[in-house]
Amino acid sequence: MRKLTLVPRSRRGKRRAVQAVMLGCVLALAPATWMHAVADSRIRTVADVPAQDVAVVFGAGLWNGRPTPYLAHRLDTAAELYRAGKVRVVLVTGDNSRAEYDEPDAMRTYLTQRGVPDGRIVSDYAGFDTWDSCVRAKKIFGVDRAVLVTQGFHIRRALALCDAAGVESYGVGVTEPHDSVWYYGGARELVAAGKAALDAAIEPDPTFLGPREPGVTEALASAVGP
Repeated sequence: MRKLTLVPRSRRGKRRAVQAVMLGCVLALAPATWMHAVADSRIRTVADVPAQDVAVVFGAGLWNGRPTPYLAHRLDTAAELYRAGKVRVVLVTGDNSRAEYDEPDAMRTYLTQRGVPDGRIVSDYAGFDTWDSCVRAKKIFGVDRAVLVTQGFHIRRALALCDAAGVESYGVGVTEPHDSVWYYGGARELVAAGKAALDAAIEPDPTFLGPREPGVTEALASAVGP
């Protein structure tokens, strides 16, 4: 019986195999390269980010109805941006797909406890992923420019997707200790980059679109001062 082998025997076959591997590596890295090219120049700190009307804070999960540490850190940064006068309204976007799980309301409560007026907070209850949040910020809430707030490993994807959705933005990447959650988030981004590139290319509708909502416009109209 002839022994099967996956390694080409001829020089030409080996060369083609190497070329195929190299092509696969290029294609795998292309989405991450695109994100860096789009986003790197627009990542700032609270101190040097240009002032915008709106900050967009992406959901990051709840524990027993309260923000996870990573989400809390995002909200702390958003509150700092508000206190510094860098933003006038905070759009919190997250998952409320079931009655017992409400990210936006938990985010709102956390921000009000840290001095952000309730009237300056707008909730997006259908931000089921980053693309959905970016598209809804533009199409539902009328956000054209924003400061995006999320962890450093996620900020490039958020910036690239909001750019594709038509939201001109700067990003503040929240720093975290390099614990197991951080490494998991970084590894997850390698996979998520591919989906992000596909979303940017085909621009699918979000899971739920719905009618325009005036929350951001009304909050800005009431924002006489910081």
